[in-house]
Amino acid sequence: MSEIVKLSTIEQHVINFVTELRIKHQLTQADIGAIIGVGRSFVNKVEDKKERAKYNLNHIDKLADHFGLSPKDFLPEKANRHL
Repeated sequence: MSEIVKLSTIEQHVINFVTELRIKHQLTQADIGAIIGVGRSFVNKVEDKKERAKYNLNHIDKLADHFGLSPKDFLPEKANRHL
């Protein structure tokens, strides 16, 4: 049985933000993959708590451009001292 992989608070925040955007805009994992230039399986691994890939800054930049946001919108408002 696979264990849940722990990510830092900021990594989890970005993943949650992108997942919420995906759902809000009724997009599939394949749609997000197309936006950032990866396959659906990568996005699935990012969202899967047992096998966690992470979005990088280039992914965030492409997503921000696509959704008309700033890359800083993907980050928490304040730094987390527990990182």
